[in-house]
Amino acid sequence: MTEFANPDVLVTTEWIDNHKDDPDVAVIEVDVDAEAYVEGHIPGAVAWSWRTQLCDQVERNIIKKTDLEVLLGYSGITQKTKIVLYGDNNNWFATWAFWQLKLYKHENVYIMDGGRKKWLAEGREVSTDVIVREKTVYYAKDPDFTQRAFLTQVQAAYPLSTTALIDVRSRGEYTGEIIAPPGLPETAQRGGHIPGALNINWRESCNEDGTFKSYDDLKTIFEQHGVTADKHVIIYCRIGERSSHTWFVLKYLLGYPNVRNYDGSWTEWGSLVGAPIEVGE
Repeated sequence: MTEFANPDVLVTTEWIDNHKDDPDVAVIEVDVDAEAYVEGHIPGAVAWSWRTQLCDQVERNIIKKTDLEVLLGYSGITQKTKIVLYGDNNNWFATWAFWQLKLYKHENVYIMDGGRKKWLAEGREVSTDVIVREKTVYYAKDPDFTQRAFLTQVQAAYPLSTTALIDVRSRGEYTGEIIAPPGLPETAQRGGHIPGALNINWRESCNEDGTFKSYDDLKTIFEQHGVTADKHVIIYCRIGERSSHTWFVLKYLLGYPNVRNYDGSWTEWGSLVGAPIEVGE
């Protein structure tokens, strides 16, 4: 079995158990369910809210550089801190936080393989204490948007044969039967998908225990759809969070060199005047 292209970006639950008290390690939980952290989390873990702390709610954008500096400083993080992210839904929002930290060039960022689901299934210790780490002063670097796709770039690239456009949403969202998953308010005016997009559900990359599938299995999943390493890959979902999960798989686990996350995603494209869409299979 082939090893991941970048195996060091993943840490195990056992590794966290042995390093959760290390002052140079910051364990961060990012959940879809905001109440999950309160109900119990890895001892010493800090919670980040994807709704209020990891996005600019006024501009509908990723977190600003100045806000990132405040968040990381408040979380006791420096440029040398090893940030380990985990969360519910098979690390759905943990990989979104990973993607943003990489945009701002933080070097030491990792994902706990299996996330919250695996930690709880193994019966490991949980805490209900709200953690406040000793504050630091964090200076963020200017963002590098080579891992991000903007609307104009998608419009130019999606018709090209050299582009692999992946829609990682559910089948119902892809076909236009529904516009957004139940209970999630961010939505678009129309249902459907960008013309030519392949529907490869983000969940296909995960095992039942929440861990990532093997390199060989992941490679098979994408190559059988024609998504090969020579393509310029653009991934989208509804608001860019599920697509960051597949971005992580392709870029870090499979080692694809040209992968971008289109975080405007269907909420932008599906509401855009004059944008073509497809519905159905």
